[in-house]
Amino acid sequence: MRNFHITTVWGIPIRVNVSLLVFLPVLAWIIGSGAQIEVYAGIVSGLAGVSLDLGRLTAGSTPWLIGGAAAVGLFVSVALHELGHAWAAMRYGLRVESITLWILGGLASLEAMPKEWNRELVIALAGPAVSVLVGVGCYAALFALPASAQVTLFLVGWLAVTNLLLAVFNMLPAFPMDGGRVLRALLSRNRPYAAATRIASRIGTGFAVLFAVVGVLSISPMLLLLALFVYGAAASESRSVALAALLDGMTVDDVASPLEATIEADATVEDLVDRMFADRRTEFAVTRGGDVVGVVTVADFRALSKAQREADSVADLMETDLPRFAAETAAFDALVELDTSGATAAFVDGPEGTRVVTREDFASAMEMRRLMGSPEPF
Repeated sequence: MRNFHITTVWGIPIRVNVSLLVFLPVLAWIIGSGAQIEVYAGIVSGLAGVSLDLGRLTAGSTPWLIGGAAAVGLFVSVALHELGHAWAAMRYGLRVESITLWILGGLASLEAMPKEWNRELVIALAGPAVSVLVGVGCYAALFALPASAQVTLFLVGWLAVTNLLLAVFNMLPAFPMDGGRVLRALLSRNRPYAAATRIASRIGTGFAVLFAVVGVLSISPMLLLLALFVYGAAASESRSVALAALLDGMTVDDVASPLEATIEADATVEDLVDRMFADRRTEFAVTRGGDVVGVVTVADFRALSKAQREADSVADLMETDLPRFAAETAAFDALVELDTSGATAAFVDGPEGTRVVTREDFASAMEMRRLMGSPEPF
């Protein structure tokens, strides 16, 4: 979904996802409903030691004013929570690419999560710590406000309670939520990073199932959406860490196809099919005059008719608009960029000329690592 840039803090773009813009009025309506105001008015009265007048809080358009202000205040609190993560990451020299506020909260996109357990622990705890500080600050502000400022008292008290609940909820060990990252950090003190991720991911998946069950029983779309997010994100990060472990220490030059896995640009499609069967490969680098000029895969000719296969050459099918890497680029970084671009292969520029690396090459390299013994157990 589309994101809108709203401001920049510490050089970090703060963005709002369109899902949040759609959800905010709904959240304002939920908070401004009489039942919600009645429940929180009692809680805030107890915290502030001041009796809040329900009549004043629910009169006229006041509930909608309260709902709108509280909804905006909640996502300002979420932004502060994410800035806590960002501040801690920046202290370790990590670049924060952006902070995005969306329907389920906020996401601080770091260029990479540190594998040092103590650094991940600090970064993961920084967000809930900020939420606690905001909650405590709002609680202290209750005693500085006059009893006549009923609406302001309610809003500040509501934010105090909500920020403390936000901190507690985020500390659930539902990887990749903050509590799950804390769990992984503690597990990786005496385990390989990939193994710690796998354990944390399984626990996160368990919480996703729990959220889904509660969401169905309580008819809560938000919990169901959260369940899907936690399940998908936990599986995705676990897979990413596993791949990184398998490719650890390898460069894209180590993975790239040997130069003999090539076919001439003026070869016919039938020649290409014969080569694929003979060499048991589905991707080839295409050369012209000894230089690599493109890549051709089985998918490039699969949809061709028999007449086209007889008439076309490999040059007519090959892909030339591909990512390009220096030979010393880390293999995992290259694989991530390949996935991001949606390309099937990439050029690798080295001292001996241009070569090609394909998804098949990455799969073969990782399979060899598994057979020889992965650097970290899974």
